[in-house]
Amino acid sequence: MAAFTRRVLGATGREVGPIGLGSSYGLPGREVERAFERGVDFFLWGSMRKGDFGRGVREVARKDRARATIAIQTYARAAWTMPGSVERALRALRTDYVDILCLAWWNGLPPARIVDRALALRDSGKVRHLMVSCHERPTFARFVDDGRYDALMLRYNAAHPGAEREVFPFVEAAGPRERRPAVVAFTATRWGTLLQPRFTPDGERTPTAGDCYRFALSNPTVDVCLSGPRNAAELDEALGAVERGPLDAAEMAWMRRVGAHVRDATKLQPRGGLMSLLDRMATWSASCGTTAPRLPPG
Repeated sequence: MAAFTRRVLGATGREVGPIGLGSSYGLPGREVERAFERGVDFFLWGSMRKGDFGRGVREVARKDRARATIAIQTYARAAWTMPGSVERALRALRTDYVDILCLAWWNGLPPARIVDRALALRDSGKVRHLMVSCHERPTFARFVDDGRYDALMLRYNAAHPGAEREVFPFVEAAGPRERRPAVVAFTATRWGTLLQPRFTPDGERTPTAGDCYRFALSNPTVDVCLSGPRNAAELDEALGAVERGPLDAAEMAWMRRVGAHVRDATKLQPRGGLMSLLDRMATWSASCGTTAPRLPPG
């Protein structure tokens, strides 16, 4: 099977590798640099801006800023807080601009004050493109129609394949890849539950993280699959997924069987870890002036 290839990141016009790195899990800076040398060039300094990961991104940007695609997130619900967050990121990463600013966790259309402030940052040159993330899949059709977002960040994995019905058709209908919003998929492992043997159905192999990345990237609408490696071994797993390429028909059927079982098996599981943290972050952001967005069940 041929490896996954580089692709144009939708309407941003940027060329990127298929695997992106997220900052929240503590990958050391030296491994960020090694990933860049191996063709990884999408970096999300996201929900948790880990310092050593940021140091790695600084070194990557110093070596080849034009190739590095650097994205940051803002959970701001008060528009006046957004510029300060962006400025702190620019100082920490020692760059004059970020390629993508993600308006994070908007399950409905953001209010005009938020979008206008983000557009002002784009017009100033400190931000090149806007992305939006959401946990309510039907809302993405409205984001596509809006036309101001060059990228969408969404949950997509074998246990949550609903984007295939509720999001991807709208993205594809928006036009050829270079004109439509890019799709950045996250939580490919479903917060790790797809990797746990206790949730795997009897008689089936438990997926690896690489299998989960391959599942997401096997869909032609997905441009980048975010990974969250914590160490060199987990980074190698992500890099190996790129080399192995798309799932074949038998592998895809297996991943869908496991995903459906994992979803059913974990419906009543208490939320913890990153899921709990994100809920707390959403509650904190609500103190800036809106109702807290909540993660949907399942």
